[in-house]
This record gives sequence, C-alpha cells and structure tokens, in this order.
Amino acid sequence: MCKPVELLAPAKDKKTAFAAIDCGADAVYIGAPAFGARQNAANSLDDIKEVVNYAHKFWVKVHITINTILTDSELNEAVELIKKLAEIGVDAIIIQDMGLLERLMHEHLDLPLHMSTQCDNYLPQKFKFFNDIGVSRVILARELSIEQIRNIHEENPKLELESFIHGALCVSMSGQCYLSQYIGGRSANRGECAQPCRKQYDVIDDKGNIIAKNIYPLCLKDFNGGNYIQELTDAGICSFKIEGRLKDEGYVKNIVAYYRNLLGKGTSSGRSVYHFIPNPEKTFNRGFTDYFLKGRGKCYSINSPKSKGEYLGKVTEVKKEYFVIKTDKEIHPQDGLYFNNDGCGVNKTGVNNGVAIYPNKKVNITIGTDVYRNLDVEFEKELSKPVKRQIGVSISTHNKIIELTDEDSISITETLPVGEPANNPDKMRETFIRQFSKTGEGDFYICDIKIAHNTEFPFMPVSKVNELRRTLFEKLMQKRLEVYENNRTKQKPLKHTKYFLPEVDYRANVHNKFAEEFYRNCGAKVIEPSFETKIPKRQIELMRCKHCIKYALNMCKSPKKLSLKDSHEKIYPLEFDCKECLMKILNQN
Repeated sequence: MCKPVELLAPAKDKKTAFAAIDCGADAVYIGAPAFGARQNAANSLDDIKEVVNYAHKFWVKVHITINTILTDSELNEAVELIKKLAEIGVDAIIIQDMGLLERLMHEHLDLPLHMSTQCDNYLPQKFKFFNDIGVSRVILARELSIEQIRNIHEENPKLELESFIHGALCVSMSGQCYLSQYIGGRSANRGECAQPCRKQYDVIDDKGNIIAKNIYPLCLKDFNGGNYIQELTDAGICSFKIEGRLKDEGYVKNIVAYYRNLLGKGTSSGRSVYHFIPNPEKTFNRGFTDYFLKGRGKCYSINSPKSKGEYLGKVTEVKKEYFVIKTDKEIHPQDGLYFNNDGCGVNKTGVNNGVAIYPNKKVNITIGTDVYRNLDVEFEKELSKPVKRQIGVSISTHNKIIELTDEDSISITETLPVGEPANNPDKMRETFIRQFSKTGEGDFYICDIKIAHNTEFPFMPVSKVNELRRTLFEKLMQKRLEVYENNRTKQKPLKHTKYFLPEVDYRANVHNKFAEEFYRNCGAKVIEPSFETKIPKRQIELMRCKHCIKYALNMCKSPKKLSLKDSHEKIYPLEFDCKECLMKILNQN
C-alpha cells in the first residue's frame, strides 16, 4: 500500500475486541450499554474501559456505536453516556440521530463524531452537508461505486471517508429500511431488525401469477472488496470497515487477519503471529460479491440465505451409503457440507477417485452437484489457538546507559544500576542479552540488542536483570500511552449549515424534538416524523434498494408489474426506477 489506512474491526464483546486487536486491527467498533444498531451487542462501561486500555497500548482506536434513532426521553441518557465514554478514553462515537448531533453541538466535547452509514450517506450533497457541519468522518453507503467515492473525496478532501470492505450486506440503503418495523414493529433504525430480507417470498405479477415461488429475492451475497483495496485507497478511503458486530470470535480473527495481510502496515503498532492461514471462504459467507464498486453484478443469493463456505468440487459418483467428490482438498469427519441449498455433516471419509463422503443423514444428491464446505473442523481448531500481538523494540547500551526504542521511534534511556563491576564482563553481557530477549507473552518483542564495547555492566543476578527488564518495558509503555494521548484526534467545533433539501419526510428518521430543531436550524422543514413514530397514511417506500429483482430474474425488459408475497399472504408492490437504477418495496394502498 502507498499509505497506511485503518482496518476497522467489529466486536460484539470484550473478548472479541481483544481477538480483533491481537489479529491486527487498527481500530475496533463496539456497542455501548445502550442505543447501538445491534441491540444484542451491548457492553458495559467497565468492559469498554478494559478494551480501551488494551487497545491504546498498540495505538489501536476504539469507536463506540450509538447509532439508533432516539426518543426525547432517551436523548439525555445518550448524552450523559457519551460524556462517560469520553472520560474512559474512547476515540470516536458513531451516531445516526440528528437530534443527538444537535445536542452534542452544545456540549463542546472534543470526541470525534462519525456519521453512521444509517444516515443514508449516498448522495454527494449529504457528504458536503456533513463536511460543512464539521464532523470528523462519514461512513459511506455500501452502494457507492469507486468512481462516486473518488468524486466525493475530491469535493470534500478534508473529510474522512470510511468504507465497508467485507461482510453481510443490507439489501436496503442504510437508514431507509422500514420493512421490519412495518411487519412486526421491530425497527432497523432502533437496533431491532428482524431481517425480513432473509425470508422467503413469492414473486408475483399484477394478475397474481407466480413468477418465482419460495425464493429469497431480497437476500444478498456477502461483500468482499479485497480486490479493490488500492483503488479504494486512491479514491480517498481512510478506513476499511469489516461488518459483523454479531459475529463470533473465530469469524473476526479470520477476517481481520486476512485483511491485515492484504493491507500490510496499518495505522497502529505491533505484529501478530497466526497459527492459521486466513481464508474468508472458511468462515460464514453466502458467496461473495463486490456489489456496486465496479457496476452491477450478480450480488444476490436468491436460492438460500445459508452459509456456503468454500467450494470443494463436483460430485462424480453416488452410492447408497456415500457419494464421491472430485477435489484436491482434504475433508475431515465432523466437517459440514453445503449443496442444493441444504447440506449434511460428515460421519467419515474414504478414497474413491476423489473423496468418498459418508453423510450423517440421508441426502438427495446427484452427479454433477457442486459441493461446498461451510464448517472445516481442523481450520476451526487452528483458529481457536491464541494470537498475541507484540510491539518491536531495539535495545542498545553504551557506557552506563541503556536505551530502548520501539518500532514507532518512541525511546527511553536509563542509567544502568550502580554496583560492583562484573568479574566476568563477557558472561554478564551474555546474561543481559539472554534475559532481555525473554519477552514471553508480554506486549513487546526484541528486534535486536546492540551492546557497545565500552558498556560498563555491574554484576547483577538474573533476578535483578529481569527486574530491570520489567521496569524499562513499563516505562516504555507509559511513554507510548502519553504520546498516543498527546496525538489523539480531536473533534473540531460543529456548526449548522444549510440542508440541501427544503423539507424532509419520514425518511429523515426524525424521532425527537431536537432532530426537528436540527433540521429547522439548517433551513429544512420536517413535514412528518419518523416511520417508527407514525406510519404515513399513503403508499410509501418500505425499502429502497440498488439490488433489482427484475435483473436477478432476467426480466429487465419485461413490462410486467411485480410484487412480493410473503408466507402470510401479504403483498408488497415493487416499483422500479430504471433511470436511477433503484428498486423500491412499497406498502399496499
């Protein structure tokens, strides 16, 4: 890479955050005790403080998600929570609610504010608006192309741009999904999404004829932008975000390690030594897509929302008790296989011009079927082994001085202990080198030790050498933390600026009086509150998507009007804006 960029990893809890840091993340984002867009990923202030203390050793940042829309009664609590988070040393707050932004404008905190992708950060005017307000960073909508990102950066060169690089995709433009709220009262903008996009539907025409039955028309593959890292960096991205705040520790370790290897040196410190070879196909995925980075492609997974895993090969033989796959990969008992939108576990394997699979249940499979592995037990074993991150240190001595310099050029010097000269200077030198090289599971590893010929070592027993080592490393770490604190990014003062629309409707997600005040201060009239407050009494968008069902069903030129029908016989009309390349899911009139 030409310049270091931030690798931002998800963490559902303290343990996952530590794993992400150890595997090389430059920053982690984690839920606060309340108000995060993943309701099941909340963390206590004490746990967050532990994450902050560990992260900052490696100059890793901690971002906190408070990115739901809030009620009037919740705003005070959210502001007080952010003050406490600032006190414990977090590095940024990710927000969605304009009422919270309005309140924070008057608090004068220097904690950087990042505008969540839930703010529907798609139009160029939205980025200019946030840039003029003075926020530190905007997290991009997933639907933007590299060319659009480049144009946004050129128009707002000082605004930090964060882009998703990997993970599950919301089919709706972020912040513009009301389907879950409409169906069952579980708001995506309040952290309660029931994921109706992963459910089965029939696609029907306006006469009720079934075009496609029992498919998953809104289910997308998972995003993988690894092939475009350099182009995205050149376009102005400063941070690559891995989606997955509900993912387990193994997923986070594998994906963070994979992108750390792709990105090379990041914005933080230290090296990580893995016991596994990172491979994104070996953890949960529905197949991969680069989505709209380079134009429309087959981004959908309409046959199944399940994890496919890695491709193994085709079935070449089927017998009563087993089937054979032609593959160059080793398959193990207890592995999980995926095929025909279903799968099986492996009881045992054998050899028969490939790999003979004895499944743990009766399966319906034919010659030519593609088979994937969505659970590799041996890989999981390797993945479960601990990874330790350590910072490189060089040590040098001359006369009575010892100097430690870390990989970030942070140095401390200390006078060697006073004492009787060593009777055997060469042996004392060897003892010093041997004991200082033993960093074990500490936060540092030794790059090199240079002992000048004029170094005057006093006699020290091994215990004293070890004590000196511990003391020096503690002082070096303390200085690292001081340097980090002195160079911490600060939020500049915020100001109101003119909004690019004269009025906003329910899609602005105005859920409290301060959000309404914010838009009024920015010259825009709020004509109706959030969808969660009151459902408009007209036909409206329940979801707005770049994914197109007509395209997925090879019906682009068809004049037929299409709708979705769910398992409860509810109908959701579809509207296609081909000029803007958008699909909208509507409620019935």
